[in-house]
Amino acid sequence: MAYRFQPQNQYGAPLAPAMPASSLLAQVLGITALGLCITALAAWLTQDVIAPGLGLIAMLIGLGLLFAIYSVRRNEGLSLLLFYAFAFCEGIGIAPVIGQYVRAFGPDVVVNAALTTGLGMFALGAIVYATGLDLRRFQGIFTIALLGLIVVGIVSIFVRFLHPETYAWLTLAIFAGLVLIDFARLRAGGDGLTPVLMATSIYLDAINIFLALLQIFGGRRSSD
Repeated sequence: MAYRFQPQNQYGAPLAPAMPASSLLAQVLGITALGLCITALAAWLTQDVIAPGLGLIAMLIGLGLLFAIYSVRRNEGLSLLLFYAFAFCEGIGIAPVIGQYVRAFGPDVVVNAALTTGLGMFALGAIVYATGLDLRRFQGIFTIALLGLIVVGIVSIFVRFLHPETYAWLTLAIFAGLVLIDFARLRAGGDGLTPVLMATSIYLDAINIFLALLQIFGGRRSSD
């Protein structure tokens, strides 16, 4: 997948009033957790019935919903509803990939990737809150790196010059940095972003990390 949502207005100004960091953290993590559960449920229900082409359509619908979330960001209720619809479409979109790994390597590789994603993001968040690490000033660098990664991924479809596992490691490194940035935002009170926008950002971090780990773990199984 390897895409990222960077919500801000055209002037880079805050989109919402600041709120207490502890309250924001609880709200954002709750929204994100429910979104990931919806994605997992959708993927589990459709992994054996959704063709790759339909999965791609679901991903494109999800991309449209992603822009819609930003467009209606001031309407918390509607943006939250769109986020959960987006999470459901993402589950359908990644279902063919998950089904492929389950058939090739068994369900353990998917479970291990999901657990590692959860534990890894918890560890990164704990580092930010325990040490005060703030990488927000490097956000532009990570965004450029992500855009470069997307370009490389598109080129690799036609000219296979980069091993898939190498691409997965690069994805993992970039999104780990973005997780640190997002938790630094949360610790600082959200930088004026709404809870739904923050949850969307962290959700995308988690999905991309999960898919990268799935590629890495699957690659190890295939080489055994």
